[in-house]
Amino acid sequence: MTTRSSTDANRVIPEATVARLPVYLRALTALADSGIRTCSSEDLAVAAGVNSAKLRKDLSHLGSYGTRGVGYDVDYLRYQIAREIGVTQDWPVVIVGIGNLGHALANYSGFRSRGFRVVALLDADPDLIGQTVAGVAVRAFDELEAIVQEHDVAIGVIATPALAAQSVADRMVAIGITSILNFAPAVVAVPEGVDVRKVDLSIELQILAYHEQRKANGADAAAAAALANSADGGAA
Repeated sequence: MTTRSSTDANRVIPEATVARLPVYLRALTALADSGIRTCSSEDLAVAAGVNSAKLRKDLSHLGSYGTRGVGYDVDYLRYQIAREIGVTQDWPVVIVGIGNLGHALANYSGFRSRGFRVVALLDADPDLIGQTVAGVAVRAFDELEAIVQEHDVAIGVIATPALAAQSVADRMVAIGITSILNFAPAVVAVPEGVDVRKVDLSIELQILAYHEQRKANGADAAAAAALANSADGGAA
């Protein structure tokens, strides 16, 4: 395997491209699991759900890994993308808030297979402390600082109720966590240098509801137009 050069480390990749790299990695993993060793940009674009021109532009930010007339070596490109987004190593993660969502996240098998290792589950509810979820014992939230120091944790996941999210984020930031994945239905404020990704399932469902409503309204309008045309034809 090649090592990252200082030029690679200093290269700036557009945020939109960074957001798609995990999608390409997932598609490449699926291709590799199917026994496919090489693929064209068109094949990879279809597997990732993007157009091939966008995919080629995205990959150009990483370097030149394709061969004209042959395509991409699936395993090699998969490694290069994994290296670029930092998942060729295990990242220790803590999850705070072990309610229904926290349980689901703790049981998600995709963490380990994608380069993340849940080292601790934390909650403030004394009734939950000591329980075991996905083979990990739930510990008191007050132990966060010791756990972060012990495992050198840089990534925290918030799965608490909305009212607790900001205080949890503040505590995470104060002890050195610099990346937060927020599942709580609340916006959290963090200082510069701390990255937050927000996942709000209700908002995603509302967006889908909007599209469903648009489709329903379009169908109603089409039906009304067809009925009007039919009436006009009958009158003629």
